[in-house]
Amino acid sequence: MSPERPPEDSQSPAGAPAPGGGAPHRRRFRDRRPEEYPHPDLNPYLKLHREMGRPVVTAEEAPRWRGRWREAFARPAPLHVEVGPGNGFYLAGMAGLRPDLDWLGVEIRFKRVVLCARKILAAGVDNALIARYDAWFLDDLFAPGEIAGLHVNFPDPWKKDRHEKKRLLGPAFAAWAARAMAPGAAMRVKTDHAPNLDRLVAALAGLPLAVEARVADVARHGVPWEDDVVTNYQTKFDRRGEPVHALLIRRLPGPAPARPGSSGE
Repeated sequence: MSPERPPEDSQSPAGAPAPGGGAPHRRRFRDRRPEEYPHPDLNPYLKLHREMGRPVVTAEEAPRWRGRWREAFARPAPLHVEVGPGNGFYLAGMAGLRPDLDWLGVEIRFKRVVLCARKILAAGVDNALIARYDAWFLDDLFAPGEIAGLHVNFPDPWKKDRHEKKRLLGPAFAAWAARAMAPGAAMRVKTDHAPNLDRLVAALAGLPLAVEARVADVARHGVPWEDDVVTNYQTKFDRRGEPVHALLIRRLPGPAPARPGSSGE
């Protein structure tokens, strides 16, 4: 499963955040240090993710690379970002399939960050990193036009109406993607919940983003792009005969919406 908004460690302003940094006033996500938690030893991954080193990028370190992720990877290569990589199966797999690209995962859960890092290390790839950060504040991490490819796999559906504010795919996320993606860059989304895609497509109105392809069942028709990794989570739907939907969105030439709380960049 992909991004969700957990209560465990977020320091976002109450009621303000929106995916990608849609708060009416800019406040950076602030991660708490282990000693700031009342019971820091209850979750062993809280400290472990800080002790691992590369490929983990901590929440304190991640914003420093904004606009210069090429330096973090120590080479000039197109940057592909997966928002909510879960256990890292897709992230590590794609890094292996496409060594010519740099792969960065953004994940909030401590355990998932560690699992991603372990997957990357086990794959033996040096072109993948996993950053612990809140997906509601992605503007902290990426300069305009910095992302060459954006990937979202199985975001939490949040099916009930009262969960509207928790849904990742929506207007604020689309506006952030239009800022962060370079012209010609592609956003690839897979989900088992079609309304996720309907909501994202509706949010594209007025933005330099266009739907290039949509597939209702990838098991039958394939994904509308090359070089894909089928995760263990996706195979569960295949075995049950339930469809997985895919959406390919392209960043068009043209100005992006201004970053919230700023006069533009």
